[in-house]
Amino acid sequence: MSRLRDWRPMLLLISLAVIVIDRASKIWVSKNVVEGSGGITIIPHVFNITHVQNPGAGFSMFSDSMHPDRTRWMLVAFSIIAGLVVLGILLRIGRRLTLTTLALALILGGALGNAWDRIFSSTVTDFLEVFIYHYHWPDFNVADSAIVVGGILLVLGSFKDDDRAQGSERRAL
Repeated sequence: MSRLRDWRPMLLLISLAVIVIDRASKIWVSKNVVEGSGGITIIPHVFNITHVQNPGAGFSMFSDSMHPDRTRWMLVAFSIIAGLVVLGILLRIGRRLTLTTLALALILGGALGNAWDRIFSSTVTDFLEVFIYHYHWPDFNVADSAIVVGGILLVLGSFKDDDRAQGSERRAL
């Protein structure tokens, strides 16, 4: 009986890498880019490195809350609960490397990266600014990117899992 490789340590390492890259990039931005300035142009009219403190959630939701401290702790609680749920699922199904387990590792790292900011700084540092034609995308960070990419991989993984399930149903008939 051959034993398959257990991917859980590698998946947790991916989560840790997201957290470390997120922290390092936020520290660099905080030290090298003046908050509220025009930032550093990388691709003119398309992509800048900026420095924005976001007291809310993704896309600055809840940033104008009448109770910012309550909102902060609710977002911290949500991030930690979501992180624990994702960690539990990852530990349960992470023996195999799939799009779903990779997605969960990215989401876990992203959720904990932003929770770190909310716990220790009250706000989340956002610094990636993108323009698509005349549309200005809200500033975001590495943790946000990991969560979005993880979400996309979850959707793609669900299609792949559906294909596998339909194939096994056909074989059963």
